[in-house]
Amino acid sequence: MKIGIIGAGPIGATLSHKLVNSGHDVKIADVRSVDRLKDKNISGKAVEVEDVVTNIDVLILSIPTKVMTDIKDVISKVEDKVIIVDTSNYYPFRDHKIAAIEDGEVESEWVSQQIGRDVVKAFNNLLAYTLAEKGSPQGTDNRIAIGISGNNDAEKDIIKQLINEVGFDAVDNGKLSDSWKQQPGTPAYCTELTKSELATALEKANKQKAPQLRDEIMKNFTPDFTHDDTVNLNRKIYNAGS
Repeated sequence: MKIGIIGAGPIGATLSHKLVNSGHDVKIADVRSVDRLKDKNISGKAVEVEDVVTNIDVLILSIPTKVMTDIKDVISKVEDKVIIVDTSNYYPFRDHKIAAIEDGEVESEWVSQQIGRDVVKAFNNLLAYTLAEKGSPQGTDNRIAIGISGNNDAEKDIIKQLINEVGFDAVDNGKLSDSWKQQPGTPAYCTELTKSELATALEKANKQKAPQLRDEIMKNFTPDFTHDDTVNLNRKIYNAGS
């Protein structure tokens, strides 16, 4: 497939490597300028953001939530047949407080409104290291799973296949309105669960408690944490609040 990625942070860059290795034709862009990609460890072709949205089958948005409001004009040029995937997670300390989300609007539904297109939510409930280093072949015991939410089942089926190709099982989390169950503050978020474990975790999610638990993680996180420290902290706090 022909895949465009906007954003070359840890998730976007990792997906560029994984998707190129899976045989896909990948273009990647930075919202600001292609010059921002010069020293980035990415795979595929670096292009301007206006070029990344042309002649593609799938567009992956891997940018901070607050930046979504800046790309509506770019997204307006994306063909209707293109599947748009949202990998973002809302963090008030980084994205500034977004009133609608603070008032309870589902993050990816808010994103969809900002860009004027429906999205599939995926690739957001794993840490970048997990995505880069812990994929495994289909059928592997204890294979880690990724949640996926969206309103179009055919689009979700295509993204599920991409999830499988990059080394993970996919768990269908229902409509986009259900995507909050795989966002920060929930037992499904960055806790490295198998398919059956993730399905259970999604059912345990508590929408009211999620923002508080998300912020509790930030209070307990320190820069010297290892990857395993982070996963274990997530499991401890997010499951305690479910």
